[in-house]
Amino acid sequence: MTPKRRMERTTPVWQAPDDVIELMGSTSGNELNGWNEDAVRQPTLVMWANPAKLAHGAVQQRMTAEFMEHPDLRTVLRTDDRHTPVPVAERQRAATPDEWMSAIRDFATSEAGHDVELVGVARPQPEWFFEGRKSELPFVVMLGLAMNHGELATAPEHHSAMEVHRQYNRGTAAARALADFIRSRGFDAEGHGGPGAGPMQMVPAAIEAGFGELGKHGSIINRELGSSFRLAAVLTDAPLVATEPDVFGVDDFCLGCRICTDACPPDAIAPDRRLVRGVTKWAVDFDRCLPYFAESYGCGICIAVCPWSKPGEAPRLADNMTRKRERRAEAD
Repeated sequence: MTPKRRMERTTPVWQAPDDVIELMGSTSGNELNGWNEDAVRQPTLVMWANPAKLAHGAVQQRMTAEFMEHPDLRTVLRTDDRHTPVPVAERQRAATPDEWMSAIRDFATSEAGHDVELVGVARPQPEWFFEGRKSELPFVVMLGLAMNHGELATAPEHHSAMEVHRQYNRGTAAARALADFIRSRGFDAEGHGGPGAGPMQMVPAAIEAGFGELGKHGSIINRELGSSFRLAAVLTDAPLVATEPDVFGVDDFCLGCRICTDACPPDAIAPDRRLVRGVTKWAVDFDRCLPYFAESYGCGICIAVCPWSKPGEAPRLADNMTRKRERRAEAD
């Protein structure tokens, strides 16, 4: 497929203020993320952890302080994040992997499981875990939490950030509830939500678990929810079955679309994929994105304007792209 002719950006590029540039320091986030590296390796933790251990921790601290100063945002930020998992039951529940899958889906999508919209399972890969971290648990249950697109579409205003954190909170609660559900039935389980960094990157795990494909804006595009959802995860040794990846033509769509690229104020979204830690994929320019992200309540413009995120559009677009892929396969 020949990409459409790309037009030049017509809107001015946002320039980071001097004080934010100073906080960024001399360390490139793109280098930390592994741009142009041929070898597959574990990712470096760059955000949402102990700022004293991060190259750009000062930017994170500034952003967190501004969030806490906002009277509305303060109400959705978790300040007491303590949770004591239930003990692992001595007796394991006897069930087949398919029965376990049904039980997990039923629980996660119930009120007790916080009404999760997407559930999938993958086998964790070493390169998904941040440097120095690993897990011996053989499965990860991925959870997807739909966002209110009307609230998301207010980005970069604070109302969008509030909705993002509401869904992060729901995801964390859902992951912990599901982990407790599994542990009470005799198997180990560890629940992790966002935005605070857990042991692993959740995007590649969610793609492998069938949530969709990576979009140009660096977020997953799902055939039902578009990019308007957040992730949580549960690592476990319960006997499960990995779900299949879902490929329906996002790459082809993104190659011919410039909506998020043109809408990004700091021009952080490139028109082409690039090599990152041994994999050619869509990747957002961290060094351009972070200053605006920190100055605009976490931004979110790219996923808000994504055509796939508009309510009701994703299923239609997925069907269109699937038909195109089928016609091309027949022609070949």
